[in-house]
Amino acid sequence: MPNYKDILIPELKHEVALTEKFLRRIPTDKMEWRAHEKSFTLRQLAIHLSDIINWIPGTLDVDEMEMSTYKVPNLESIEDVIANLHKNAEAAEESLNQDDDAYSRNWTMKNNGQAVFTMPKYQVLRSMVLNQLPHHRAQLGVYLRLLDESVPATYGPSADER
Repeated sequence: MPNYKDILIPELKHEVALTEKFLRRIPTDKMEWRAHEKSFTLRQLAIHLSDIINWIPGTLDVDEMEMSTYKVPNLESIEDVIANLHKNAEAAEESLNQDDDAYSRNWTMKNNGQAVFTMPKYQVLRSMVLNQLPHHRAQLGVYLRLLDESVPATYGPSADER
């Protein structure tokens, strides 16, 4: 059976490449557009997509995270967002390159000192970190469609890339 890192590192690289394709489709003149008043702006969604993978070292390299101190990066351009994506991907890949023992230790999310949940690090990576990438990329795909922009192919063909 392969090690966790042998499964997760190629998956991370694939997801980062797909995410970059989506980010590059964002029209720069629509960065403050949002689909609904309760939704992220395109800028906020792009920043979130580039920053999610920063939670990989935030999960594997420490045993808890205090959400009340989390700071969202302030990125202005798509180029800044993509640079953040790649910087975080490099750190995430380095962090993932650990023995399986690291993945089985518990991790706790806290908010204002109170535990929100505790679960094994591998489970956090799968359910709370890596699964967010396709979820928020799909949101971005809807935004692109609503703006009549081309939606890239992901796990199969796109109506715009047939």
